[in-house]
Amino acid sequence: MNRGTLLPAAYLFDEIAGDPEWFPHPVRLIGSAISRAESTLRSPNQSDTAEFVSGLLLTAAVVSSSYWLTAAIIQATRKYSVFLGDATELSLAWTCLAARNLEQEASNVTDALRSGDLPLARIRLSRIVGRDTANLDAQEISRAVIETVAESASDGVMAPLFYMAVGGVPLAMAYKAVNTLDSMIGHADHNYMYFGKAAARLDDAANYLPSRLCALAIVAASQFLSHVDPTSAWLTWRRDGSKHKSPNAGQPESAISGALHVSLGGDNTYSGELIPAQRMGQKFPAPTIEKAVQSIRLVSVASLIGLTVGVLLVNLVHNRKHK
Repeated sequence: MNRGTLLPAAYLFDEIAGDPEWFPHPVRLIGSAISRAESTLRSPNQSDTAEFVSGLLLTAAVVSSSYWLTAAIIQATRKYSVFLGDATELSLAWTCLAARNLEQEASNVTDALRSGDLPLARIRLSRIVGRDTANLDAQEISRAVIETVAESASDGVMAPLFYMAVGGVPLAMAYKAVNTLDSMIGHADHNYMYFGKAAARLDDAANYLPSRLCALAIVAASQFLSHVDPTSAWLTWRRDGSKHKSPNAGQPESAISGALHVSLGGDNTYSGELIPAQRMGQKFPAPTIEKAVQSIRLVSVASLIGLTVGVLLVNLVHNRKHK
C-alpha cells in the first residue's frame, strides 16, 4: 500500500474504530516492555552515570526494536499474501493515531461540565492529563481540556502522520515508542532525572518539527471556524510559543490560546507538588466550558489539514520520483 493511500485510510479507520480497550494495542505492549526492562536495568544505589547509561540503552533498544519489528511483521505478512500485508500495515498505522480517542475523551469531560457534574468531569479529566484534578473548578478543567487537546493533537495525530509520511509505519511506530518512553520515564523528578534523560531529550527532538507544524495547522484551521481568530493565533504563537517548560508543548498551546482568545498555562499541581509556569495569551480571559468545546472542533479541523498536507507531500514526492 502506498503512503498516499495509507495515510487517509489509517485516519479514516481511526475515526471509525477509535482505540478499543480490548485490542492488543502496540503502545500497551511497548509500555509493558519498558516496565520490564526498567526493573532489569535499574538497581539500588546506582550512580547518576549508571542511571543515565541504563536509560540510554533502554531508550535505544525500545525505539530500534519497535521500528524493526514493525517492518519485519509487515514484510513477513506481505510475503504470505499481499492482501494480508496491506491489512497488517493498515492495522498498525491505525494504532499510531489517536484522533478519535482524543476527541472522545475530551468531549466526555466537557459533557460532564455542561451537565454541572464537576466530580465526574474531574474523574474523566484524570484519564487524559497528568496534573492533579481532585480540586479543579470548571474554569481550570476547561483550561486543562484546551491545553491537552492542543498538545495531544501534536503528539497523537500530527507527529505520527508526519513520520508515517516520511518513513512509513515502522518510523511512525518508532515515534510512538519515543513518546511512550517519555511519558513513562522522561520525568524531571528525583526518580527519573538521569534514567529518563535520554528518553526526554529524544522526545524533544522527535516532536520539534511536528509541534510547529501542528501550531501552523491550528492557525490554518482558524480560518474555517466562526468565532476563532487566525491572526491572533499566529501572533500569540510567535510571541508565547517558548513560554512553556517544554520546547514543543507550548507551540500548539499558544496557537490555540490566540485562536480562542483564552489565557492558558500557569501553575499546576502534580502528585501534590505545585509546579509554577508562565501564562500564554495573558491578556485574554480565563477559559470557559464553551471555549473547551470549541477547542475540540478546532484541533479536529487542524488534524484534517495535517492529513491533507501529508497526503499532498507524499504524492508530490512520488510523482517526482517517477518522472
